[in-house]
Amino acid sequence: MLAHLSKTAEQMGLPFGERLMTFNSRRAQELGKWAETCGRGEVFHHAVFHAYFAEGRNIAQIPVLTHIADAVGLDPDEARTVLLERSFREPVDRDWQRARNQGITAVPTFVTNGRRLVGAQTYQDLTRLIEAED
Repeated sequence: MLAHLSKTAEQMGLPFGERLMTFNSRRAQELGKWAETCGRGEVFHHAVFHAYFAEGRNIAQIPVLTHIADAVGLDPDEARTVLLERSFREPVDRDWQRARNQGITAVPTFVTNGRRLVGAQTYQDLTRLIEAED
């Protein structure tokens, strides 16, 4: 699986370092929801992606996440509070439930017009998914 991800990332020009561990992303998802409400969601998600996939950082650790938040212009103390109080737990729970209701069990999953692709995909494969006729 990692070999496929690495090859796809290379084809797409995305950073992908050697990762020896898989880390739980739940806290990052919750902090990402908060970052979205602060207007910094996209830049935060990109920074978490880079930290995890390119640098192999443990995005389950609060200090790692507060550092990322600070690096993208978010208040690290507020980020810590959001994480400790689990302020965005319910919105992420709703996202997970919506995914389960749609039969999505892997990330990423791309769904359009009743069709889906699972896993990292090339631009060409995504284009074919979108352009396919019913």
